[in-house]
Amino acid sequence: MAVTIEELYRNYGILADAKPEDLSKHKDAYQVILDGVKGGPKEKRLAAQFIPKFFSSFPDLADAAINAQLDLCEDEDVSIRRQAIKELPRFAAGENIVRVADILTQLLQTDDSAEFNQVNTALVSIFKMDAKATLGGLFSQILQGEDIVRERAIKFLSIKLKTLPEDTMTKEVEDYVFTETKKVLEDVTGEEFVLLMRILMALKSLQTVSGRQQLVELVVEQAFLEQALNPADPDTVDRLLQCTRQALPLFSKNVHSTRFVTYFCDHVLPNLSSLTSPVAELDIQLEVLKLLAEMSPFCGDMVKVEANLTMLFEKLLEFMPLPPEAEGENGENTISEEPKLQFSYVECLLFSFHQLGKKLPDFLIDKINAERLKDFKIRLQYFARGLQVYIRQLRVALQGKTGDALKTEEVCCHITILSFTIFITVTLSWKPVQKTEATAPKRPSGEEMGAGSTMKKQLSPLPRRDARQIYNPPSGKYSATIGNFSNGEERCPGVRQML
Repeated sequence: MAVTIEELYRNYGILADAKPEDLSKHKDAYQVILDGVKGGPKEKRLAAQFIPKFFSSFPDLADAAINAQLDLCEDEDVSIRRQAIKELPRFAAGENIVRVADILTQLLQTDDSAEFNQVNTALVSIFKMDAKATLGGLFSQILQGEDIVRERAIKFLSIKLKTLPEDTMTKEVEDYVFTETKKVLEDVTGEEFVLLMRILMALKSLQTVSGRQQLVELVVEQAFLEQALNPADPDTVDRLLQCTRQALPLFSKNVHSTRFVTYFCDHVLPNLSSLTSPVAELDIQLEVLKLLAEMSPFCGDMVKVEANLTMLFEKLLEFMPLPPEAEGENGENTISEEPKLQFSYVECLLFSFHQLGKKLPDFLIDKINAERLKDFKIRLQYFARGLQVYIRQLRVALQGKTGDALKTEEVCCHITILSFTIFITVTLSWKPVQKTEATAPKRPSGEEMGAGSTMKKQLSPLPRRDARQIYNPPSGKYSATIGNFSNGEERCPGVRQML
């Protein structure tokens, strides 16, 4: 026979009126309250409130009480579920905390927003009781639970852990998070990897140099840098991109990017044109070159610096065309088609070349033969001349423009600087510019340039007359053909339309 409302209130009164030391004598009264979960909606709502109130007084009925409350957490009536979930933290004592955390983690799969928020609130409340035990329940479900539970548990940790107070997130708790997260990282999706790295990077104990180095080592393992790259596999390419993006904020003068930069030079640049993009609209080549450029300032000592510089040099030549041959009976420049200049590609490669070149300042002198170096100078000069014309036309087209429209000119100006200044501080065009007090640009002295002054000397302008006559882009009619200096990708957005 089902328990009635009256019976629930009567037995609740017996327990409420009993002295604490006499409560254990009223086991039968508590059993009646547990049986309330088998009644109707009203009885269940009362049972959801009464069961946790006297839970700690009847250790012999602890399992039965938790199971009864769990039944209510899974009831068809959402109002009963919410009430039962709200009371679950009252069961979180001693060894029961892990079990309660495990139950709450499973309940994250609910599609009811109010119920989901109730579960989140309950989890946060038991975190403050015992963070490590609560994490035990969460990680148990992340490692062994259903996909939706795993996904939501990881998202919960990525959002909530950083909001917990310091007295909750102790060094011991953070060490436990790190240990358990490493287990999860053994088999993760791309999205899970990003969220888990966000969790680890927020831990205060990993903000030190040694902590960031540990995180870099984790990313290296995930990136499979010990294996050759399969450029035709979009999943492999995506994994490398995701890992590199996560590693970027960790690099500094004390935490080096050497392994990533070396891998890019050894395996990615040689296969640049054959990379399969994981996202249809992503310019995979530009994305790779940007990542390489952002990593290059943080390289440490490199065993293969000459090989890496050689690869960068060869790749630069691919994207820096030779000028068209000058023809015509009257010495006029007559060409059938102007080469396309890929501005952002060249900016990335030049910047990376500059940064790695600091480690072998005599590379262009000692490692590149005279004919090859002469060819490079011709390409560099032609590219720079094209840029100057392009910048003039852009300035006219961008008059009165603001915001993103001005970034096109920034790219071109940065490449001009890169082309003629070796080993001085240059900011990448897509990186935020730090505001400083405006001052007139200072020409670097020979002492300030250091080893770079030798390099700059090697790239000084050629004499006017050479074996190859340099094609000088026309200035009068150039606005009509300016589009030829872009291959239509994001490097120069909307330029043709503006012109």
